Formats: sequence, structure tokens, C-alpha cells
Amino acid sequence: MIIPTATLLVSCPDRPGLVAKIANFIYANGGNIIHADQHTDLTTNLFLTRIEWQLEGFNLPREVISTAFAAIAKPIEAHWQLHFSDSTPRLAIWVTKQNHCLLDLLWRQKAGELPAQIPLIISNHPNLQHIAQQFNIDFHHLSITKENKFEQEARQLELLKEYKIDLVVLAKYMQILSEDFVVQFPNIINIHHSFLPAFAGANPYQRAYERGVKIIGATAHYVTKDLDEGPIIEQEVTHISHRDTVKDLIRKGKDLERLVLARAVRLHLQNRVLVYGNRTVVFS
Repeated sequence: MIIPTATLLVSCPDRPGLVAKIANFIYANGGNIIHADQHTDLTTNLFLTRIEWQLEGFNLPREVISTAFAAIAKPIEAHWQLHFSDSTPRLAIWVTKQNHCLLDLLWRQKAGELPAQIPLIISNHPNLQHIAQQFNIDFHHLSITKENKFEQEARQLELLKEYKIDLVVLAKYMQILSEDFVVQFPNIINIHHSFLPAFAGANPYQRAYERGVKIIGATAHYVTKDLDEGPIIEQEVTHISHRDTVKDLIRKGKDLERLVLARAVRLHLQNRVLVYGNRTVVFS
């Protein structure tokens, strides 16, 4: 039997006794800590931690844990999140025409590698609707033009609310989201076909080929109002040679994109990522 757990993600100004204070909150209420990790950013004097404990035997009902911890968090000026392992997040995957990242995420979810439900796929083209039908997932085709972008983003937000979506994954969704959209729904992960900050924007493989680089990469990051500049979650690279064509770079890059996006989504779902400023701490 899998025992459900609770996880706290905390960031606050660094000071003595923080580890003891947070751990004692769990210990004093009968909790058994099974994972704990921490990091102090010396440049910002910021303390960041992830701590996970079993709910079996914990004296506080889960509905009052937030209220109880808030009394500890306020004096230490903490930003914090509380998550429960038996609460399954709901994902929406957004795509355009490429299917490799979409299929990889769906296969991994079916195999139990991604602890999430995927009830919704949104696309600005109808090409991948047959994949949604194959996996019995609702598919919404919302064509985007310069003229209708505002109305279509409003419809996208309606769908996210209707399906109770917790996280949007841009699996090769070739549209730029407006700043207003990101403000209203900030939980978005994107896969970029480059090792950022190199070759941000469009056509990175062609530009990498022309530059004669010896490695190419892929980057998964949270979406912000600034294109391809959000906090980075995961990256990977592979070597290429002078014999590789642009087509070879694209083929190798797609392998990286699948792997990097899946890793980033899994880390997010496991509540292992803490954002501070435009950076992340990723707890292993």
C-alpha cells in the first residue's frame, strides 16, 4: 500500500534555525519525514527547501495543515506551497502540427510515468485530432490569427477553467502567448528546440548549422511574458559533427525535445521545482 505524503516547498530570507523550525512543525505533529533537501542562494540570501512527509500518523487533518503552517511561515517571511501526493494534477497539452512531444507525453502518462490526468488537447491546427481520438482525449481546434488572438485566448482560458486544468504543456505549440494570458494562467511549461540562451526564437537548427556548432540542445522552461526567457527547468545536449545536415540536427533535436520535456513535466508534477526570480532550484 502506498502511503500518501505531503510536500512543502518553501523560500524565505535565510536566517539561523530555519531547517529546525520547519522540521519541528512536522515532528511536533507526529509526521515522519521521508525526503528533505535545501539550498541557500548566497547572492540573494535566500533559503529554499523541499520537505516531504507521510500523512499516516500525522496529527493534523490535511485541511488544516495550511492554516497551521501559515502561522510559522509569516514570521519568517516565507513563500510556500503545500501539495499532497494523492491529489492528481490535470494537464492540458497544446500542439500545432508536430506530434513527437505529444505522443511521448501521452505514452508516458499511460505507462504511469507521469502522475497526472490529461483530459484536454488544444491546437491551432486540426492535424493531430486523430491522436486525441486514439487516446480518448477531448480535442479543441482554435485557429489563431492576428485578428482573433484576443478572442481565442479568452476561449482557451475558458477551456482551462472548464476542464479544471492545473498545468499547460506547450508540446511544440508554435504560437506566442500574450502577456495578459500568462498573467491569468502562469503555470505553463514550454519546450524550446535549442540550448537556451543560444538560438532563442525561430529556426534554431538552421542557425546552429550555419554557425557550425558541435553540440545542439533542448530546453524546457516556464513561460513568462518574455519570449524563451522564462525560468529553466531542464536541459540536455548531444554532439553533432560536420557531416550532419540540418535534417540530422532536427532528427537528433526531436529526441532531445521529447526527453527534456518529459523530465521537466515529471519534475513539476513531483513538486521538485522552486522558482525564484528568473531561476529555479530543482530538487532531486
